[in-house]
Amino acid sequence: MAHAQEHKSHTGLIWKVFIILSVITIVEVILGIIKPEVLHLTKVLGTSPLNIIFLVLTLVKAYYITWFFMHMADETKSLRRAVVWTAIFLIIYLATLLLIEGSYINDVLAPLVKWNY
Repeated sequence: MAHAQEHKSHTGLIWKVFIILSVITIVEVILGIIKPEVLHLTKVLGTSPLNIIFLVLTLVKAYYITWFFMHMADETKSLRRAVVWTAIFLIIYLATLLLIEGSYINDVLAPLVKWNY
């Protein structure tokens, strides 16, 4: 008779990931509502530190969602690297393009449009 596979409950892990994702989301919402001037009105690497914080927190959330809810933790090392690194580089590339183009549009249209900050 074939041995039955042992089923392990992941309820604790799911709650842990849920709490981590919730805390990150709450921090993002609070920062989005408060918009501290020191983070919002200064420039670092062509954008505000607040934007960089949002990008980093979003990447952390994407990692947790991919790793645990898409079951990447159970896959082979090469498949995990292929999926995770491709996604990370693509997100960084797209974020860089958006920040560069957004900064360009702001610089070009600033004399023509009154921006409401």
